[in-house]
Amino acid sequence: MKGLHVLKKRWLLCSLFVGYSLTAGETLLSTLKEEQFALDYRTSELQSDMLRDSWIEPLMLRYTYTKSDQYDSDGTTQNTIVSIDQPIFRSGGIYYGIKFAEASRRYSDLSIDAARQKLIKEAVSLLMQIRQSDLRLAKQELLISNAGLNLELKTESYLHGELDSGFLDNAIIEKNVLTQTLYDTQTLRERLISAYESISDAPHQTTPIPNLKWLGAETFESEAIDLALSRSEIEKNRWNANMTRAKYLPQINVNASYNRNKIEDSKFAGMPGSISVESNYQTYGLSASMPIALNTFRDLEVSRIETLKSTIMMNDKKRELKALYQQVSHNLNNSKKKILLAEDNQKLYEKLLRDTEELFKAGYKTEYDVKMLSNSAKIQELEKAIIELDTQLELLNLYEKVNRAI
Repeated sequence: MKGLHVLKKRWLLCSLFVGYSLTAGETLLSTLKEEQFALDYRTSELQSDMLRDSWIEPLMLRYTYTKSDQYDSDGTTQNTIVSIDQPIFRSGGIYYGIKFAEASRRYSDLSIDAARQKLIKEAVSLLMQIRQSDLRLAKQELLISNAGLNLELKTESYLHGELDSGFLDNAIIEKNVLTQTLYDTQTLRERLISAYESISDAPHQTTPIPNLKWLGAETFESEAIDLALSRSEIEKNRWNANMTRAKYLPQINVNASYNRNKIEDSKFAGMPGSISVESNYQTYGLSASMPIALNTFRDLEVSRIETLKSTIMMNDKKRELKALYQQVSHNLNNSKKKILLAEDNQKLYEKLLRDTEELFKAGYKTEYDVKMLSNSAKIQELEKAIIELDTQLELLNLYEKVNRAI
């Protein structure tokens, strides 16, 4: 039972991390995963900046060089133009565009937060399941030990003519089935470790797991990352609707250009009548425009529908989160009942063990009886720890949805 003692000690050490904050999950993902998310955040920032400044028109530079042999002479023309046609008024469209870019940045960052949160939740879940597998393996070993003791008792009874072979066969089959379950649990554990190591660099043997606490309904809703995403999408769509409306309203542009032209004709080069003309001039002014398009009202209606749809989706998401909260609450209540049952069973086995030890000393019970009851009491202790991890996995489903680091 040395392995069981070590396992219990490790479990107790893990359970001491009551103050373990989910912020510890910031180091749970592998370096490569974190680098990917860092690049996603950087991309979001750059795209937002590009969108914010998209109303600023580029400064256009143009140079042309033309050569001609018209009139039996070599003539060249050079033209240089620097120009800009910059909107200065779009009926609020410039302001709306900047606000839309900021809202898009917030929505994009929240989307990345949600994706990262989901991956961290998966790593924590796998870590918890690995610990559960350790407990189940220890429990299975105790069940096999009891089955072995039962087989020895059945064998002795059979050899003394007290039982027929059918009871012995059943005891053998029971031990084999429990042993096969042990092998299946070992295989499952290795799969869990493989899945965990694919997303985390932290060693599963020593990485502590959090001790999650129940979230109140108001806290869960106020910090729900899905609702934050929905609110951000509504804001983004509203600014987009304002942008759409503004593009069909009057717009004023300021325009300016610098022009330099140079014309040369080699036939008259160096002669009094040679042609060499060069001019430099600037132009500037204002222009006003307003589009009249067939699809104006359809475009405006589409943007209005998108805003309305995002509001409906947020209300629908609230219903989903409420259903999830109620389901987790129901499951936790059932887990509490199971824990109480395991505690009652453990107390019963411990009492029976004490009584049996006294009867064993008096010669009325065998060592097999003592060992089996001792194992049964330890099995209930492990069962309780397994169920407690089930409650943590249930709570993890809530923590995945809140806007905080796991």
